[in-house]
Amino acid sequence: MFDQLGGDAAVNAAVDIFYRRVLADAYVVRFFEGVDMDKQAAKQKAFLTMAFGGPHNYTGKDMREGHRHLVKMGLNDSHFDHILMHLRATLAELGVANNLIQQVIATAETTRNDVLDR
Repeated sequence: MFDQLGGDAAVNAAVDIFYRRVLADAYVVRFFEGVDMDKQAAKQKAFLTMAFGGPHNYTGKDMREGHRHLVKMGLNDSHFDHILMHLRATLAELGVANNLIQQVIATAETTRNDVLDR
């Protein structure tokens, strides 16, 4: 899937657009307050590259550990769904084919229970 999406350049562009959307969204922006977004974007790029079948350079926390403090702040399924909406819109903006967008969303969906620490 990594190569189908366009490799590093596509993942980098997607993460940049994605976070621009997320940080402009009043419903989820509070979960990013105080976060070094340059570091966050770099971790996200490495994670997505790995998750999509590219080189494995991700060294961040696992999903449960990395999001547990956000669950304590109220992160729930509605927020996760909102983030998926931004991911879908980002990929569509980049001209990614719908069938590939569905694969990406399905991959992201596999992290829901870990992100929400359940």
